[in-house]
Amino acid sequence: MARTLLYLLLPTISLATEISGSWSIKQVRFGEEGSPMRAEFKVDGTKLSGSMNDWKLEGTFQNDSLVFNVVNPSGKTVAEFKGKAQGDQMAGTVVSDNEESVWKAARQTKLANTSPQTHRFEPTKFHRLFSGTIPAELRLSPGDTVITTTVDAGGVDSKGVRRSLGGNPQTGPFYVEGAMPGDTLVVKFKRIRLNRDSARSGDRITSSALTANYARNAKYEDNFNSEWKLDRQEGYASLAKPTERLKNFKVKLQPMLGCVAVAPANKQAFRTGWPGSFGGNMDYNGLREGVTVYLPVNQEGALLFVGDGHAVQGDGELNGDALETSMDVEFTVDLIRGSNTQAPRMESDEFLMASGIQNSLPEALQQATTELARWLERDYKLTANESAIVLGTSIKYDIAEVVDPQIHVVAKISKVLLETLK
Repeated sequence: MARTLLYLLLPTISLATEISGSWSIKQVRFGEEGSPMRAEFKVDGTKLSGSMNDWKLEGTFQNDSLVFNVVNPSGKTVAEFKGKAQGDQMAGTVVSDNEESVWKAARQTKLANTSPQTHRFEPTKFHRLFSGTIPAELRLSPGDTVITTTVDAGGVDSKGVRRSLGGNPQTGPFYVEGAMPGDTLVVKFKRIRLNRDSARSGDRITSSALTANYARNAKYEDNFNSEWKLDRQEGYASLAKPTERLKNFKVKLQPMLGCVAVAPANKQAFRTGWPGSFGGNMDYNGLREGVTVYLPVNQEGALLFVGDGHAVQGDGELNGDALETSMDVEFTVDLIRGSNTQAPRMESDEFLMASGIQNSLPEALQQATTELARWLERDYKLTANESAIVLGTSIKYDIAEVVDPQIHVVAKISKVLLETLK
């Protein structure tokens, strides 16, 4: 059956094929295509070499027939490929874990060497799922910039018009040309700006941050008004209709985005209230203007979503809803090819920041610490002992989110301190 499907995948072409370069490979098992992977092939005589993300490819290519092994970083062969190359397509059989299936590949189109473009995108619809099944609203090349807007968590825009159902409706998704699983999407936020003078927040502390006794006995008022005025000129927020005790209470505006995400892996879909390894509803108050976000690409084109603006938010989004409002947003996209992370990472002028998003606070802290240690060991060439010394003396933690289905902890380290390591 595998060989029958092979012939259906590959048309008959008689011309000899040059296969050096980049290809997108998909494995087909039981009739279902897996996620694509980028493969780089190099042919020297009959010798075939290359890479598939951080795995090596070793084999031969002769008379349009190729045979190669995929070797993991520890030197173990994890798959054996055989096939034929014809024009801009290849197909064949693969044996992995003692199971034979088929594979097919298409040559990746080389991106045109054009100057970065700036796109002004006015959204007409918004999405309440993070999913790779949603058609892209705009296709971008690495280096391109997007100027756009978001609605608030309830679907209300800058003019006070409701444009969507609530639940963190997202702007996008944006397809990034050349992005493949195994890459990292880089999103540099140049502007995250308020575009209206009102917001609304929750008025109760989430029970997940309280003792059961307090949560049970707290005397909340059902008619408490938690609407806010945003003084963009002076840079402060205050309650629109404050109680007597809060009439002089005001907080400094610190605009941020609660949601930045790529499409999740394995054709999964998540409601836009969820965070995860794909980013999503991270609700980190450090995700502000000037911050760069690094997200692992799971599907071809990455499919970037942005939304859920907050005028200001304390650590953990303790009220369940921060000062929810709409935003004007400007960002630039780029790619790190062939390298990705297990969780979102961020970078500001001051800090490197690694996320841990898990089911519990200890698990989230462990993941955040691990991601930051790996970052230092990879980019600063530290040994595990050296990483322990740096982090053990200087790491900082932020509890980013405690009200969503998963807990988000951010581990961060000063970039000024890291300058001493070079």
